[in-house]
Amino acid sequence: MSRLLIGVTGGIAAYKALETARLAIKAGHAVRVIQTPASQRFVGAASFAGITGSPVLIDEFEADPLRGAYPGDPAPERAPISHLALVEHADAYLIAPASANTLAKLAHGQADNLVTTAALAAAGMGGIGKGGIGMGGIPILVAPAMNDGMYRSPATQANLELLRNRGVTVVGPGTGDLASHGERGTGRMSEPAQLLAAVEARLRPADASWLETRVLVTAGGTREPIDSVRFISNRSSGRMGFALAAAAAARGAQVTLVAANVALAPPPGVRVVPVSTAAELGAACEREFEACDVLLMAAAVADFRPVNPADHKLKKDAGPPTIELEPTVDVISALAASRRSGQVIVGFAAEHGDRALAYARAKLERKRVDAIVVNDVSQPGIGFDTPDNEVTVVTAGAEHHLPRARKDAIADGVLNEVQQLLMSVKESDDRAHRANGNRAAGV
Repeated sequence: MSRLLIGVTGGIAAYKALETARLAIKAGHAVRVIQTPASQRFVGAASFAGITGSPVLIDEFEADPLRGAYPGDPAPERAPISHLALVEHADAYLIAPASANTLAKLAHGQADNLVTTAALAAAGMGGIGKGGIGMGGIPILVAPAMNDGMYRSPATQANLELLRNRGVTVVGPGTGDLASHGERGTGRMSEPAQLLAAVEARLRPADASWLETRVLVTAGGTREPIDSVRFISNRSSGRMGFALAAAAAARGAQVTLVAANVALAPPPGVRVVPVSTAAELGAACEREFEACDVLLMAAAVADFRPVNPADHKLKKDAGPPTIELEPTVDVISALAASRRSGQVIVGFAAEHGDRALAYARAKLERKRVDAIVVNDVSQPGIGFDTPDNEVTVVTAGAEHHLPRARKDAIADGVLNEVQQLLMSVKESDDRAHRANGNRAAGV
């Protein structure tokens, strides 16, 4: 059983925190809740107390009847400082909803209410981070919830980036209906089941070899416009890329997922960058590539796009249009040409028929990548928009077949191969470093 501290800030999505607490308790976790005064305008403390079976604290100077203990634990003999004790005994701290105002406070180390004071303490329980909320303490997760415009604000995006860089897990937000009547956009808080999954992912022991690894994954299929309503695309659902991102995050990696037109829930603990066209995907990858250690290029990127897409709907009564196509940029080849030492690049190829492996090996050499993960989509029940897959990981010296399995199992198998590639690259870099040192010393 884990101890989960939930901080609730002001926002209409506070009602989802009630369900998150209920699900966590049902899963066997002990839960305590703290609230900001503004959050009580949306959900009262009595509701959380009824679900958790423990008192809810609002103010830093408020006495805690349980003296910082969680349900099922004995209360200490002496009364501690409440926000310090609640954090000290917690295994994870989830702030949901996290308003734009709260995110700004967290990013800059401000602590003017119980929720932000507890976050500052949580970050420093095992060693203070840089200038505010940081790595070193218990896992901190935030679930942003706000208006679309507030979420897209450069200030909010900068604050989220600061928090991510300090080890805070940002869960969501999603895209959909927002609080204002008739309004849609990005800023909708993640659903309670997603929040609990993100917490439990952070509570699982991480593979130490992946903790400092930054992984960039692409997923989905790009759309190249023909006119204002039609486009050229493919059958990719993004399931394989999302499974890879989730598996890498579960191992402890810092994961960014560039998602092209994917209608799947974001994996817990993964930063998602939505894109639509091949050009947008290429630009996003170019921005993120320098900082990553591993690139998993699982997206199905269009090879061609219309030269002159119409800015209106082409009418059927005008007859069949003539559509001239031009090649899109070869994203993975361009990135491979600019790679730095130590990076591992893995391409993905959906081939059709008996020559799938031969095509994959030719692509491996042509694109100058470390591996190609190939599947034969002529086989029924695997590949596009299915729960299963069957692949072969092709490297310069070997072919490793992963038999048909769920895509999450295939993702783990691919990451096992990537781990071997990372070790090989590190050993190669170490040898080169030693050789350069010997030459400099005249040995």
